[in-house]
Amino acid sequence: MQRFEGRVALVTAGAQGIGAAVVRRIAAEGGSVVITDLQEDKIAELAAELGDQAIGVRTDVMSRDDVNAAVAKAVERFGRLDVVVNNAGGCIVTSVPEDTTDEDWHRQLDLTLVGASRCIQAALPHLVESRGNVVTISSVNGLAAFGNIEYSAAKAGQIAMTLNYAARYGDLGVRFNVVAPGTIRTPNWDSHPEALETLSQLYPLGRVGEPEDIAAAVAFLASEDASWITGQTLPVEGGVLTGPAPLVLSTSGPFAKKY
Repeated sequence: MQRFEGRVALVTAGAQGIGAAVVRRIAAEGGSVVITDLQEDKIAELAAELGDQAIGVRTDVMSRDDVNAAVAKAVERFGRLDVVVNNAGGCIVTSVPEDTTDEDWHRQLDLTLVGASRCIQAALPHLVESRGNVVTISSVNGLAAFGNIEYSAAKAGQIAMTLNYAARYGDLGVRFNVVAPGTIRTPNWDSHPEALETLSQLYPLGRVGEPEDIAAAVAFLASEDASWITGQTLPVEGGVLTGPAPLVLSTSGPFAKKY
């Protein structure tokens, strides 16, 4: 499929993990991609891999100047902007809730929630022109109680923000949707492979997700196949929101319930 032929996407935190999988998927379907990230070496490697289809721009989504410059470079290089994928974010608060400071809250919200809004604001005039769309990568943490209160609140905020943008700009033809991943095998887990194996047993489908699972969902929502879908959150989470896997309720295994 060439669903993105003639279209241009900007992907934040696009140099590795979920972001890189999204970049490769859009490029594989004919799109041009602007890769933004803080890791200049990884940006350069991925941009070189994709050739003329991609450029890399070092961007901190907590800097409005950086975000504005990245959008400007996208339009300067490719002449338009059709898709923004808000992938930047992360759990940067590690203290227990009772010890979380105001500064901790500000940093978490600035990266994950306000950063996504900065990207939307910068891109919006171009998205109105192209009748484009935004896909924001949230988390199951924004839909259910999985801990990490500050991170979860920021992810839930992304969902509420998306609903409001979708309602406000739908009559201009701009769509806004969310993908909410469960546990995904990204480089953040490289030093904890045993944790992924343990977590996989919590998922009814028997495994954690791969970055390509999320990229496939993003590509659908960002394409014309989803032209009548806006304001929605698509969980891509191996069934974890449906309840514990059968193994968790069995009488054997690491999560066995003892009867």
